[in-house]
Amino acid sequence: MLTKTKKQKVIKSIALHEGDTGSPEVQVSLLSKKIEELTDHLKKHAKDRHSRRGLLQMVADRQSHLNYLMKKDTKRYNALVKKLNLKKKS
Repeated sequence: MLTKTKKQKVIKSIALHEGDTGSPEVQVSLLSKKIEELTDHLKKHAKDRHSRRGLLQMVADRQSHLNYLMKKDTKRYNALVKKLNLKKKS
């Protein structure tokens, strides 16, 4: 689970302007951080099916945000993918 301070660090590092919490970049970066933490949890607890389902939902949600950003602004999409070290959609 993301603590308040971790969440604020992620938002500050990627926000487009002061108070930005809803842009696709911020949402994708928060989802990526949650996915990383949940992946670590599932490495320790392989039989936790409920968390695995939540992880798959987060991955799908992140992909939806990335698809939206790719359609709206390709430059911002490419910058975000590069910054977060995600795979580009070809």
